[in-house]
Amino acid sequence: MNRLWLGLALWGTVHPMYYFLSYMQAEGVGLAGLSRAWYVNASTTGLTWDLIIAALSLTVWVIYEASKTRDGLRLLAIPATFCIGVSCGLPLYLYLRGRRG
Repeated sequence: MNRLWLGLALWGTVHPMYYFLSYMQAEGVGLAGLSRAWYVNASTTGLTWDLIIAALSLTVWVIYEASKTRDGLRLLAIPATFCIGVSCGLPLYLYLRGRRG
């Protein structure tokens, strides 16, 4: 399973980032323009809030388990979640949680 989690983390990095960068290049906007697009209508606003709540839930889980197990490496999933997305952060966390040693 651990290879699957790592593969999904890589896919969750590359695939969404392709679309984010394509949008910013086509529209000539940076991160501020991209974040404005997340609230352009009720559908995208709902999806944005869905991902924010999922990211916050994952963050609480990561902090709780990392402190319980004293495995600070698991905390890498937090910046991955907020800098890339839940599509990277969650499978990365599952990979780090399942590694040996």
